[in-house]
Amino acid sequence: MKRIFSVLVENRAGVLCKVAGLFSRRCFNIDSLAVGETEANDVSVMTIVSSGDERTIEQIEKQLNKKLDIIKVKTFTESNSVCRELMLIKVKYQPNNRSDIIEICNVLNASVLDMSGSSLLIQICDSPEKIELLIKMLSPYGIVELARTGTLALQKCSDNEKSKN
Repeated sequence: MKRIFSVLVENRAGVLCKVAGLFSRRCFNIDSLAVGETEANDVSVMTIVSSGDERTIEQIEKQLNKKLDIIKVKTFTESNSVCRELMLIKVKYQPNNRSDIIEICNVLNASVLDMSGSSLLIQICDSPEKIELLIKMLSPYGIVELARTGTLALQKCSDNEKSKN
């Protein structure tokens, strides 16, 4: 089972190391990790995606809540959240297949950012599943280089939140 942990932490040196250490000491796997400041520059949000059985997920949440630098931990699933990743991917092309690659990008809502005589630099910001699909579809053309962020996620809006706006 996969879970997303949205962890508000104090924005100080060493906090990331402490959280990563918590996972490694207990042999919990981190599938994805993204960290950034919130609207308050003294608070950061860590979005951690991890997987394991129910007991493991429960232990991760308990251990995170014990840390002093952690302000709040929210746990949610992919089904009750909106998840996005950013990926930049450089792909080789030949004159006869460039339009095929561009068509794949159009279908998956990816953008060509740069082009040389032999490669395209493509950007996509979408769900992890769509990112994986783009990688799979572009692999036959020859991936030169790839960089991707970790998953960012927020819980879907509840009816209470929607009515406040």
